[in-house]
Amino acid sequence: MIKITFPDGSSREFESGVTPLQVAESLSPRLAAEVLSATVNDELQDLRFPITTDSTLKLHKFDDAEGKHAFWHSSSHLMAEALQEVFPGIKFGIGPAIENGFYYDVDPEKPIVEADLEKIEKKMLELAREKQTFVRREVPKAEALKTFADKGETYKVELINDLQDGTISFYTCGSFTDLCRGPHIMDSSIVKAVKLTSVAGAYWRGDEKNKMLTRIYGITFPKQGLLDDYLKLLEEAKRRDHRKIGKELELFTFSERVGQGLPMWLPKGTALRLRLEDFLKKLQKKYGYEQVITPHIGHKNLYVTSGHYAKYGKDSFQPIKTPYEGEEFLLKPMNCPHHCEMYRTKPRSYKDLPVRFAEFGTVYRYEQSGELHGLTRVRGFTQDDAHLFCMPEQIKDEFKKVIDIILYIFKLLDFQEYTAQISLRDKVNREKYIGSDENWGKAEQAIIEAAAEKGLKTVVEYGEAAFYGPKLDFMVRDAIGRKWQLGTIQVDYNLPERFELEYVGADDKRHRPVMIHRAPFGSMERFVAVLIEHTAGKFPLWLTPEQVVVLPISDKYNDYAKQVAEELNGADVRTITDLRNEKIGKKIRDNEMQHIPYLLIVGEKEAADSTVAVRRQGEGDKGTMAVAEFVQHINAEVEKMMVR
Repeated sequence: MIKITFPDGSSREFESGVTPLQVAESLSPRLAAEVLSATVNDELQDLRFPITTDSTLKLHKFDDAEGKHAFWHSSSHLMAEALQEVFPGIKFGIGPAIENGFYYDVDPEKPIVEADLEKIEKKMLELAREKQTFVRREVPKAEALKTFADKGETYKVELINDLQDGTISFYTCGSFTDLCRGPHIMDSSIVKAVKLTSVAGAYWRGDEKNKMLTRIYGITFPKQGLLDDYLKLLEEAKRRDHRKIGKELELFTFSERVGQGLPMWLPKGTALRLRLEDFLKKLQKKYGYEQVITPHIGHKNLYVTSGHYAKYGKDSFQPIKTPYEGEEFLLKPMNCPHHCEMYRTKPRSYKDLPVRFAEFGTVYRYEQSGELHGLTRVRGFTQDDAHLFCMPEQIKDEFKKVIDIILYIFKLLDFQEYTAQISLRDKVNREKYIGSDENWGKAEQAIIEAAAEKGLKTVVEYGEAAFYGPKLDFMVRDAIGRKWQLGTIQVDYNLPERFELEYVGADDKRHRPVMIHRAPFGSMERFVAVLIEHTAGKFPLWLTPEQVVVLPISDKYNDYAKQVAEELNGADVRTITDLRNEKIGKKIRDNEMQHIPYLLIVGEKEAADSTVAVRRQGEGDKGTMAVAEFVQHINAEVEKMMVR
């Protein structure tokens, strides 16, 4: 007999070799009907996996991220089987599950276009109804290579060559066999609704030097109603697309002449961004941060010392060569090495710590052109970066103060639903990280304790740490339920070591400081993109570029409209006028489309009484007020928003 321990701490005994499905059946027939995959001793497994030792077990349904992953990964195999039948001779690359659905990279003999998706969907549903089981088989490397070489599956052969013998498994579903580690659902019959969403191009293994493959995206559900709800969500997402709204509101633009992935902020967008920066600068000042500025380039040796060149060199722009032989610079991919050099400018005492450097620093990374997407994936972006240098005993308090800053930002911008992800090293593959196990252990423990003491809802993700240290990533759900990573805090023992940073302790001996990296917004570009889509372009009153527009009902009242605008701007109420020779109804509609919070209508009565007729976006008429009274009204509304 073996003991199975469940997430609530309870446990039961079962015969050795029991499967997760059998455990579910013993607990509840309904649970057994709904469960899709399982986590056994922190490892995702199929429901047929035999458990032979005392173990922890968590069962996953479609509502769980792990359940969705198995469902959508299985659906990618189902799509591949359909593609194999509809497009004979097609070659397969990779087909993973993603956050919302799945994709498969394929190399067809003839192009696959959007018009083909419907017939692929029909074939998938036809195969799903056959109740095909997903069967796992572990194979030697030589057999795996021969199997796919005989089929002419060159992409699979390349993947297998990178694997070690003894780690290779196949999954077969119907007539399709794939190289895959799983897990998968029991059979295809629970796939009830299918939607293939798009066709795109993708370089094999993300390398522009390789062949361009066809990437087909899709999503599936166990109920048609869930798909219907998802499609409505997609339509709402299109309506909120920051690229569309950004163009309509004249916030930012791109130019092929300037270069792909290099955004340019138009006046309104610049006003919005600068207001965000000013807000954070004031907040940081209360917490003892000092603002700094560093160059947009750095000597290659700076990034060799930090380790960034070894880890990210291939994702950076190529080195800039100078007339001096052998001298090379890089466009700055990170701000932290510059801040380390700033710390080194003078001797530091324990009495000086913590030192907190903050910078809105622009960095550059060469993202693949196919991965660029509006403001969310760019080649040049500005981080709201800061680096704190402190003593080991100060880490937890400093970390908790950064959490306070991030939570205040979320509250102010109405991000109500979020989870703190504790991102730790991979349990097995340690080669991609630098530093000692001892320092990693201390850094990870500090994050875990700080998050617990702040009462955060947390999840732990192994393998998601930065190469130099663990981190706390804030995963936020927006107004329509999509998840974004906003805000990160990282504990780093390694860069201070690599840059030989020191402080003199109370014992008059030299000690190594610990470094905390943090970026509440992450990047200004991505944060603004998320904010646009979260608010659908209706920004909070304190933040929006234009708070008020004054609308004269005819040309006779243009001078009074200008007078009102001048008075409001003088009182720091951001105001514009609409003096177009249009009917007042059209002016109101047009300006409401621009999401300006307050519309002030002025005509003969208002000019005579020195008043304005007030309309609030989405609320309609708010009555007539004197200009000074309106200033008090709008300032009170802003002040109420800003209360901590």
